[in-house]
Amino acid sequence: MRLFTVDSFTSEPFKGNPAAVCVLEQPLTEAQYIGIAQEMNLPATAFVYEENDSYKLRWFTPTNEIGLCGHATLATGKILFEKLNVNKEALVFDTKGGQLTVKRKGNQIEMDFPIGNTQPEPNNDVLLERFLGEKPIAIHSDADLCLVEVESSNTVKNLEPNFALLQEHPKKRFFITAKSSDKAYDFISRVFAPDYGIDEDPVTGSAHCYLANYWSQKLSKNTLVGYQASKRGGVVECEIFGNDRVLLRGDAVIIAELLVEWDWNK
Repeated sequence: MRLFTVDSFTSEPFKGNPAAVCVLEQPLTEAQYIGIAQEMNLPATAFVYEENDSYKLRWFTPTNEIGLCGHATLATGKILFEKLNVNKEALVFDTKGGQLTVKRKGNQIEMDFPIGNTQPEPNNDVLLERFLGEKPIAIHSDADLCLVEVESSNTVKNLEPNFALLQEHPKKRFFITAKSSDKAYDFISRVFAPDYGIDEDPVTGSAHCYLANYWSQKLSKNTLVGYQASKRGGVVECEIFGNDRVLLRGDAVIIAELLVEWDWNK
């Protein structure tokens, strides 16, 4: 077992979204997966091992397994390419979110992810209005997530979230977004998921599967740049690819390799 920490969607240390990457020789037990994720106590820990010509990949927060995670996938690609020196043009990951392909694209990592589709909802959500302090422009949803467009970038940046209020809402993940006032980006966002043990996620690749699709339709653009305006901040380049895929690109910084001294066989 080799264990690394990586900052994803950034070219600077201590920015972007931190993930742990655990490179295994064989799968662990469910208790071991969650135990390591709790010990690392980062937004996500990726567990990866090679099987035939592809890799098995799973992601865990400190509280539970998640079905799709962009920043930990990017971190895993960074480790396999640069620390394990995997000499492949593309990495193929078998995951609960489907088969994902990861490539190097210049200094960045490019991930081929499923596009996120949402359905419009009435924008008279009283609880969300209380949370935002204003009436949203639009509300869209899919499964347990809620994508909320607001009037300005300043609303997104200056929002002081009341997480207890969010936990009263029937949805569990919230993508608050606006068209960017900074010409370097097409849109900005923040992501909150207190029910998943993550009050605010620093930079969320999986959210950009939805955000890229939403803003592509609004702005009539297939290639966009999103900025996630958390305290750490991070940049996600997005490209709509066909009808059901989106390419997510970002840089990553390897922070550390940990010396593992525990023995799970005892």
